[in-house]
Amino acid sequence: MQKRTVAAEFLGTLLLVFFAVGSAVLAADYIGVLGIALAFGFTLLALAYALGPISGCHINPAVTLGLLLEGRISRRTALEYWIAQLLGGIVGAALLFLLAKQVPGLKTDGAFGSNGFADRSAVHLNTGGAFLAEVAMTFLLVLVVLSVTHKVAVVGFDGLPIGLALAVVHLVGIPLTGTSVNPARSLGPALFAGGGALSQLWLFLVAPLIGAALAAFAHRITHPRLGPAHLADELSTEPRPAA
Repeated sequence: MQKRTVAAEFLGTLLLVFFAVGSAVLAADYIGVLGIALAFGFTLLALAYALGPISGCHINPAVTLGLLLEGRISRRTALEYWIAQLLGGIVGAALLFLLAKQVPGLKTDGAFGSNGFADRSAVHLNTGGAFLAEVAMTFLLVLVVLSVTHKVAVVGFDGLPIGLALAVVHLVGIPLTGTSVNPARSLGPALFAGGGALSQLWLFLVAPLIGAALAAFAHRITHPRLGPAHLADELSTEPRPAA
């Protein structure tokens, strides 16, 4: 086990849950959907630069699954990352819960930044719609991660499109499901929210993983390992057949 990489995944997921989910729990009335979406995107962007060179800054079991299916990490590394991410999400939610309890009148039961559908969705999205939304949003996020990273590490400007993708899916998904696209982000808050959050948790564990698997499959088609890095540039210079 690489202690540094596992510690980075634990810490990164903890901080993502504490600050990004915390924006929904503590500041939603002040910053709205746009503010929450930016909080998720900016937090991931900052962590990508801070932790990307160490662990790749997956901080999301769905992203780790995508990289595993792409053959960029080993099964053992993926398992270590998954454990660290889930524990980080729980500890981050626990710290956020302790902070929320210090705010007079703030309710944590049933909500607490958790995800949901049906009567727990702002637009009352049904189960099938929520499942489709989470698959599609995770597909976008993981496809962007796979496409902008060379192997595992997030370097250079790689973190910018990843952070933007996370912000975009939250802008779309917050009214639908609260936006998961990350099983570790969903698990921690649901444990402390209880009730409907726990009974609906299965969807936010399963759908993102399916979206990640589909993204890995699509990426192999659009970005084959032995293919040119800039296919559009090569095609633009090929001689055209005579009319």
